[in-house]
Amino acid sequence: MKILFSLIIFVSVLFSSDATIEVIKKAETIPSIAVEDASVNYNETFDQRFFKTLIADLNVLSIFNVERHHRFNSFDEGDVLFENKDMDYVLRYKIIEEDNGALTIQIKLLHKNENVYSKSYKIVKKDIFMFVSHAIAYDINNFMGEPSVAWMKRKVVFSRIVAPMKSEIVISDYTLSYQHIVLKGGFNIFPKWANKEQNAFYYTDLGGEKPSLKYIDIKSGKIKRIISSDGMMVCSDVNEEGTKLLLTMARNGQPDIYSFNVQTKKYKRLTRYSGIDVNGQFFGDHKIVFISSRLGYPNVFSKDLTTNEVEQMVYYGRSNSACSVHGNYVVYKARESSNAFSQNTFNLHLISTKTDFIRRLTATGVNEFPRFSNDGDAIIFIKNYKGQSAIGIIRLNYNKNYLFPLKYGRVQSMDW
Repeated sequence: MKILFSLIIFVSVLFSSDATIEVIKKAETIPSIAVEDASVNYNETFDQRFFKTLIADLNVLSIFNVERHHRFNSFDEGDVLFENKDMDYVLRYKIIEEDNGALTIQIKLLHKNENVYSKSYKIVKKDIFMFVSHAIAYDINNFMGEPSVAWMKRKVVFSRIVAPMKSEIVISDYTLSYQHIVLKGGFNIFPKWANKEQNAFYYTDLGGEKPSLKYIDIKSGKIKRIISSDGMMVCSDVNEEGTKLLLTMARNGQPDIYSFNVQTKKYKRLTRYSGIDVNGQFFGDHKIVFISSRLGYPNVFSKDLTTNEVEQMVYYGRSNSACSVHGNYVVYKARESSNAFSQNTFNLHLISTKTDFIRRLTATGVNEFPRFSNDGDAIIFIKNYKGQSAIGIIRLNYNKNYLFPLKYGRVQSMDW
């Protein structure tokens, strides 16, 4: 029963100013932008998909008021369309398909009818067009002098529950426009990227006699078993170099957090509480943050691995069962209601280790499994609301949330 409770708990950056204080930019201070499509004789359905993805990316940048109308113009036309004459910027693009199926996409950014930025992109396969859209948004963001959104170009790996004890592990972009099923059949959950290059990941296989941590090389498809444990086996974090893992194992009947050396294959027990310790996250060079039941309910704690000192991190919420760390900031999931007859609300909150401020990041539904981007600029999370599962993006410095629904199944866990 304790192991099951542990699994339920588990499933369940330094900014210029304190990120726990809400940042609200007034709409009238943000420049406007429209998109003009200059593609000729191109597949209408595909063209619509590209346009919608580009509009979504520009919205997620949060630095423009984005005009959503799909309008057409010649790529070499000097003037923008009459409908766009009052826009601060106009982004014009042209899709060109080569004989071998490769795509070339040309763009130009116009400001008061003057071409201020242009670039050409090429991809060999049409089905990864969304990564060109993400790259366009990334480059325009850089041109505008805004903080980097490199996370837009990263891939997401997630486990999707498709039937009782059946799952798929999928690699996607952050908008879920691209989805490639890497593993199907069996019950494989808790995927975690193995390195910064995102060419391999760890996952938990629950199909054998014992839960096993496995590693898969994406390019070759080769799978190898890393370690097994009775009761519970989850990789919750990988250090920046990819050389150390934080694992939750129940080798002594109780779930505890262990460090695992990838080179030597040796592990070390880091927590020894008689209750439940799960979901360890690296916190600097000598600390970890984790979820523990040592208050009688799940909450967020830190442990100094040099002194063994344990410190309570969160004082708001009575069921805080997931967290992620970046710099001085911790984002965590907290139960906001206690309703025996309907689904409860779980929201995400942000705290700083340097202040006493708490910032609530979500408002409705079940929001869980938060993960900071590498630069701390954004948070990705899972949202379940009214029977639908979605991946959400929170832009911390702009106080905006964006949701991308999953077409089928339910997201169990993910990594960014």
